[in-house]
Amino acid sequence: MTSLVLRRGLAMRLTAQGDGANVSALFYNARHPLEGYNMPDTLKSQYTAYLTAGRVLHSDMGRALMSITADTCGWHDTLCGVLNARKTAEKFGATTYQADRNDWRRNGRDNFLIELAKHGLGKRDVHANVNFFSKVAADIEGNLTFVPGHAKAGQSVDLRAEMEVLVVLSNTPHPMAPAGAWNPPAIGISVREVPAPAADDPCRVSRPENGRAFANTASYLMIGEGT
Repeated sequence: MTSLVLRRGLAMRLTAQGDGANVSALFYNARHPLEGYNMPDTLKSQYTAYLTAGRVLHSDMGRALMSITADTCGWHDTLCGVLNARKTAEKFGATTYQADRNDWRRNGRDNFLIELAKHGLGKRDVHANVNFFSKVAADIEGNLTFVPGHAKAGQSVDLRAEMEVLVVLSNTPHPMAPAGAWNPPAIGISVREVPAPAADDPCRVSRPENGRAFANTASYLMIGEGT
């Protein structure tokens, strides 16, 4: 687990270090964290049930928080949340730090709360998360099916910060992953500088709603489009 603040002009690359990786993520406006990632608006405005390249993470104030500018995995789950301590123990067996030390099995819910506390946030600030590198498909009746082994080692996803964004990450199993051995693959994280999105940026123009979200972000930051 970790957390970091990305200023506008930076992009974060997450890389799966093993097959079947999963990293759960929360996103907030770092300056005013009452504003955060809004899963329903993100999905309905882009007519999708998952995230991949060209899609934008919308905030609950109608602004663009982050954009997915590249993706070699192709599908990232937005629907299923994270495991808590009880569910983790049920699926993978109970452990304690006192008895198991570094083999203690952490859970996504507690990892989020620990990292949020470092930024003055708590339980009321937990919202729907993204599970990068995991695929959950829905059938016509709305039944969800987890696809084991969807992610392959070396696959990556790039997220560009459209404002100053607090990112909270938990490298723990997806809540629908099969029970069994506890072996969550590591996730690589790198950050680099990137140009500001141009007027014809693929994420900006992929949907009219994305264009409005970019415009709302520009107005909030008091900057011009394409800067």
